Amino acid sequence: MVSFLDTFSGFGTPLAILIASVFFAFQALQMGILAWLYGRGRARGHSPALLLPVLNLAMECLWPQIFPSHISDGLHAAPMLIQIVDLGGTYLLSALVSLVNGAFAALVIAKLTKQTLPRLAPALAAVSLGLTLAYGAYRIGEVDARARTARTLHVGMVQVNMGTYAKREDPREGHRRHLEQSRTLERLAEPDLIVWPESGYTDLVPDLPNVRRYVTQDITTPVLFGGLSMRRRDDARHLFNTAFLLDADGDVLGSYDKTYLVPFGEFIPFGDVFPSLYELSPNTGHFTPGDHVRPVVLDGIRMSLLVCYEDVIPAFTRRAVREGNPHLLVNLTNDAWYGDTHEPWIHLALAKFRAVEHHRALVRSTNSGVSAFVDPVGRVIANSQVFTREELDARLPLLTGHTVYETVGDQWAWLFVAIALYAAFGRARTKRDAPTPA
Repeated sequence: MVSFLDTFSGFGTPLAILIASVFFAFQALQMGILAWLYGRGRARGHSPALLLPVLNLAMECLWPQIFPSHISDGLHAAPMLIQIVDLGGTYLLSALVSLVNGAFAALVIAKLTKQTLPRLAPALAAVSLGLTLAYGAYRIGEVDARARTARTLHVGMVQVNMGTYAKREDPREGHRRHLEQSRTLERLAEPDLIVWPESGYTDLVPDLPNVRRYVTQDITTPVLFGGLSMRRRDDARHLFNTAFLLDADGDVLGSYDKTYLVPFGEFIPFGDVFPSLYELSPNTGHFTPGDHVRPVVLDGIRMSLLVCYEDVIPAFTRRAVREGNPHLLVNLTNDAWYGDTHEPWIHLALAKFRAVEHHRALVRSTNSGVSAFVDPVGRVIANSQVFTREELDARLPLLTGHTVYETVGDQWAWLFVAIALYAAFGRARTKRDAPTPA
């Protein structure tokens, strides 16, 4: 976080350390409040098997996060366990993780305190885990069967190993690498679509029907890329972080402006009210958020675009899928800010759940890694490494349809907030009304 803030916004190391420390303390406070509520619930006679899933889901619902994450994210590499997110999202999977751990805690506590070992909670956890695995096996088989008979799109993408600042310092070299590697893809793989990452083109894209001579030049394959656009809105000119889809002739088929902007990177909170704040952060952009989530369309194939960290926001992706009913999810991002750390891999892990929630293949194109193709049940088909120059291609199934999660969303999880409040602040249980130990 310190190097990210220093690089992304230009605050300088001392201020970056201060802001990162506030961020760390805020994140830690979430677990501190959970522990406090857990103590109150235990004092009122409630079992760990009840408190852990209830309180954890309540905190995941209530606690604001810049980069949303859930305790269930640790299971991203277990396809049979994560299929239930198409029913209740990552909250449902978090409930399972918390239930199993709560039941185990109840057993350990009973053993240490020489009480009767609980039976109900371990049985409920075991049944829930069994049903989850059974559903996972069924859903993977069902989705794979549909994928085998579905129309496909052969997608190629290029990773040029240059972050946004490196491209801005030498825009010709960045553009040259994208063109060179795209020509290699055209020659060797002949894809139907080539995807460049966020900031794939660092100059302003002119507001013209055809931009081939500026961007794709002699590339004859349709290209989806991230760039910059300047347009008038409310009698003023605004800068947007935009993804463009070009056809084989270089004509703009559609575009999407990034909606969720990164604070201190693409804008400063309250910067419009206090413009002097931008003087403290010379690297921070002054972008305007987009106002729609419509898909772009290529030969009848609808693609919902997610720029940067929009692919880790379940509610945002759900909104895009509900509006566009896409055949494909495409994320254009730049994780070079974080250097050669775990963050690019964590970003991929979080994004995989969006594919499973809606059973759509996901394309993730990055500047410096990790670029990847994810199938509709969350398995990585192919991926790049970090800080390498690579070209990837894969033939992806184009699925449609609706999931329970798309219809219901996360609203059900708010019930756990009410239960959590009762468990922590409600009437204490007495020996007369307490049930047999769980």
